[in-house]
Amino acid sequence: MSKIKIGILTVSDRASAGVYEDISGKAIIDTLNDYLISEWEEVYEVIPDEQQEIEKSIIKMVDDENCCLVVTTGGTGPAKRDVTPEATEAVCDRMMPGFGELMRMESLKYVPTAILSRQTAGLRNGSLIVNLPGKPKSIRECLDAVFPAIPYCIDLMEGPFLECNEAVIKPFRPKKKG
Repeated sequence: MSKIKIGILTVSDRASAGVYEDISGKAIIDTLNDYLISEWEEVYEVIPDEQQEIEKSIIKMVDDENCCLVVTTGGTGPAKRDVTPEATEAVCDRMMPGFGELMRMESLKYVPTAILSRQTAGLRNGSLIVNLPGKPKSIRECLDAVFPAIPYCIDLMEGPFLECNEAVIKPFRPKKKG
């Protein structure tokens, strides 16, 4: 069986230009390594805040690389160049607004500016795309909140089985009858 592929997409003008290191994408990878027992490999990219580039990268990760999950970081605020949610909506077949709602609720426990975040999630073909904020601390807080639903969502789309380290994160899967 081939390894599970997960896309990690950092959207940042400065990180993509080499002005600073991408610590947000690495925070996602570290968090997923903590969560997952399943063998997986990342399909990792750092790109500028350009809607067409974001769309192309998500499409490539889903359609060409067969990632069952694409996690983006950055570009979810109210600034003019923050267009990750628009790019996500443009390439998704259906939206999953509960992810953004829960992430904002969780972030509000820490900062009142969480209401400025426009994170969202959606489905493209058999993949789930989730937008996260750009700060590593917020990434972990948001993933801790929404990740319990992600393995079951991928199950429902007939994707690979994501086995988790239940001492770190407990995924929700309904009990089988019988």
